[in-house]
Amino acid sequence: MSRRTAPMPVHAPRSFTVQWGSESVLVSNVEPDLPVATGDAELAKVVAAGRANPVTLLPEAAWRAVARATTGPDGVAVQLRPTPEEPAGLLMVENVDGATLHSVVTRVHLSEVLPGIQPRTGMEVMEIPDPQVQGITDEDRPCAIVRYRYQDLAHLRNHVWQTIHGTLSLNSYAPSILARKVTRNLITHPVEITFEDGTESFHALVVRDGITRLASAWAVQAGPDADAAEAAGLAVDSLFGKNPTVSPGPGGDPLGQRLATGRERWRRALREEFAQAMAMEEPGTRAAQIAQTYVLPAQIAVGAEGHPGHLLAAEDIFDDAIRSVLASVHVEFKQWDAAAQNVEVATRALKRVIQLGDSLVPKDDLQVVYGLAVGRIPVEELPSVFTADGGTAPPGTALWRSVYLVHALTRPELLEPLKDQAKAIKGGKRMGLKGFAELLGPLIDLPWRSYKKHVTTQARNAWNNGGVLTSDVIQEWEPLPTDDFTSLVKPALLGDRDARCTLAVAGGVALIADKLLTRNVGSALNAAKEKGGVPFRADVNQVVEDLSQQHNELGLWTLALAANRFRSDALPENAVTMRQLIHKQKTEGEAGTPYVHFKTDLGEPDQIERDADGVPVMLHQWDVVWASNPDRALKAHPPKALFVPPQPGPGAGAPAAGPAAGPATGSAEADESVPGDGGEESGTAGSTEAGSSTHPAPGRPQEVSRPASQRAAEHRYVLRQSVTGARDALDRLLLLEPEVGRHTPIVPVTVLDELHKLLIGLQTDVENLRRKAAPEETVTDDEEAPEELGV
Repeated sequence: MSRRTAPMPVHAPRSFTVQWGSESVLVSNVEPDLPVATGDAELAKVVAAGRANPVTLLPEAAWRAVARATTGPDGVAVQLRPTPEEPAGLLMVENVDGATLHSVVTRVHLSEVLPGIQPRTGMEVMEIPDPQVQGITDEDRPCAIVRYRYQDLAHLRNHVWQTIHGTLSLNSYAPSILARKVTRNLITHPVEITFEDGTESFHALVVRDGITRLASAWAVQAGPDADAAEAAGLAVDSLFGKNPTVSPGPGGDPLGQRLATGRERWRRALREEFAQAMAMEEPGTRAAQIAQTYVLPAQIAVGAEGHPGHLLAAEDIFDDAIRSVLASVHVEFKQWDAAAQNVEVATRALKRVIQLGDSLVPKDDLQVVYGLAVGRIPVEELPSVFTADGGTAPPGTALWRSVYLVHALTRPELLEPLKDQAKAIKGGKRMGLKGFAELLGPLIDLPWRSYKKHVTTQARNAWNNGGVLTSDVIQEWEPLPTDDFTSLVKPALLGDRDARCTLAVAGGVALIADKLLTRNVGSALNAAKEKGGVPFRADVNQVVEDLSQQHNELGLWTLALAANRFRSDALPENAVTMRQLIHKQKTEGEAGTPYVHFKTDLGEPDQIERDADGVPVMLHQWDVVWASNPDRALKAHPPKALFVPPQPGPGAGAPAAGPAAGPATGSAEADESVPGDGGEESGTAGSTEAGSSTHPAPGRPQEVSRPASQRAAEHRYVLRQSVTGARDALDRLLLLEPEVGRHTPIVPVTVLDELHKLLIGLQTDVENLRRKAAPEETVTDDEEAPEELGV
């Protein structure tokens, strides 16, 4: 008797080839059907199982978010259900520093997960700030959920758009996902999303690891011709609807339910579109797009338990555990960039010191320092958190945040334990002062990172070179709160260590953040004064130390004036040197006081140097380094002898006014013999040349309420269409030229000259943007990178 072969399943997965842009992609393992919507009864199973599990403390609304997201509610319920052999259920267990995490493993809908906060994205220069993050507890026990606090619904939409757009601008796995789907689990957890403007809160799932995979899945959904902006726009509209306000429904449903209904409506449309595509003899690209991204594999953290003996606050245990999981991958294996690693190492080292509990600093003070470092404590709350012994509260400004943060993290009783823990996390054998300063850079620039993004690289290089960590700053001292840093100069000259260190940190941070103090090595010695040149080589922290010496009145005033003029919402004109490739830019009628740092002159009543016309002289890095050690600068650049023009012979006209016409000056500052010095006239405060700040003045009306990056996506399209239109117009002119004849130029010479000038400027701007967007070349430790064009 012959054996019959089992028939092939009717609905077996299919494979087929589709066109993705210019490539042909083999799409494999396409399921014939998509998961259907989860019913209320299945949702209830997940909620009941989660509430019954002793290790999963989540509010009911969070369990509903988990149940909505999963495509296998029965499987999730089975994992959550306790048994006599497994009291905590069949959950995935991970032990990290100070805590144990419990997770379910399942598949989730693409449209039910949001991109969360990750050090890789959180440390990049972003124009939309991250939401405030707060842990949640239940009777002093940690819950596997955090609270994200946004300003309003628009802030949430823009933040999601920014994260996906920025991620895809760096990297995309779209072709790979189209071919094989997302194969590695996303690390996710529930989050409560709240709003400062009173908008009702709702619960959702956020992705903490796998954001590139998530963004790439949206890129596949958007299609081969869509750019990063279009993919981000599709994600935002699918998650929150196209109406930014999401008006209440007729039944008065809460916001979370209305958003969930909209997402299910979007998925239903996809299912119908997919069914039609699969019914065809040869499914097309759209069927592959939907099938490969409709669901994603994920592990959802649903429980957290703190380990006995660790002193971490209950509200910090879960978020710290998640960060530890991420860091174990991206600091030790698949590495983030240096800034993201540095902030992760610094914050984890601080958390370890808190957990060990053997620090001489009180635990409550360490918790405050941690909250300030990660941005959980906003700048505005600084006066209520830190108060001097005399009862004087510091101003609630970003610069004062940096002063108190540097002071707290460099106390002798905390500095060595922090260095030991950071060294253990990074796996190194030693950590010097410069290595520790490198960790502080991304923590310090958090409030102004987006406003000073053009000089972030130089500022962080300066922190890598020691920052403001002088030999005095790492000793015992206390910040002296004041609204006027110049009031600290007199006590500093009298030897007050607190005043000197306050000026060193505040003024040093201001100079570094505004690109007036950089890692001046290599070619900086040969550069012109206006191009970031320096009179001699010195480490950044050594320059700050010399500026803050008791006997250095010029240096102390330089620090005080820089701190007084510092603004966290803009770049000064000193930092924007656009004379190499960028043509003169228009200020568009900006109002308000120009943001400029001026050179110090101790002979003036206000200590600000002025030129022959009485205009304040712009400060350059050369002046800062010179002020740190004038004697050394004079040895390197002695004053030049004045040139005396020869007397004219008989019959010649009167000599023109020259350098000898006026009185000679004996000031060393006036004769610094700057290589390539072109004079100070181009850098005055009243200049509206290319050195002007490109950031709007505070209070200036915005073009629209949307963030600049979204408007930039539209302008990129306009730019490309306009250039293409110009090319077409020129082609038509060339076709008409034979008909016009030679008696009349097809384009007058004057117009051609004007067009030529405009095109050269356009080409220059495009080339400058291309150079800034291209990956930076590797720079050795002994040579500084050339100054960025247009910065």
